[in-house]
Amino acid sequence: MSEGIDLNDLKRRMDGAIAAFKNDIASLRTGRASANVLDPVMVEAYGSRVPLNQVANITVPEPRMLGVSIWDRSMVSAVDRAIRESNLGLNPIMDGQTLRIPLPELNEERRRSLVKVAHDYAEKSKVAIRHVRRDGMDNLKKAEKDGTIGQDISRIQSEKVQKMTDDMISDVDRLLVDKEKEIMQV
Repeated sequence: MSEGIDLNDLKRRMDGAIAAFKNDIASLRTGRASANVLDPVMVEAYGSRVPLNQVANITVPEPRMLGVSIWDRSMVSAVDRAIRESNLGLNPIMDGQTLRIPLPELNEERRRSLVKVAHDYAEKSKVAIRHVRRDGMDNLKKAEKDGTIGQDISRIQSEKVQKMTDDMISDVDRLLVDKEKEIMQV
């Protein structure tokens, strides 16, 4: 008889959902400057759309300021346009081949809307983790039905999958609480 399902594969897939969640919440703008704020910005460059970090270097010279050093002088206006049109509420200041981007203070309403967005990201991550759990449980039931594993192994592995799922969801909740505190800090 077999040993059941590959728990490492399920853990890898759940870890992928958490990594995607971390990436999503890192792009949310809080009161402090972070180079991740500009991650969603795509620039029209050389006939295609590329991420901003492929045409410029992003720095954080001050707590409320971002610096974007564009490598190719001909791309300055395209980068400026892309940042302005990104719906991030940012207005770059041109300084030669460098853009300085002051981050405005977040008001209470904007902070609350960012918290809602973070909650949406968390829920998507939890759903992805639960889908991985469902796949694992379905595979266990199928293996037990086919007779490749016994009921004892199936029950033990089901419990392991459930514990792994609970741990991952609590990680998402913890990350969400941390991000919420960071956003609501005045």
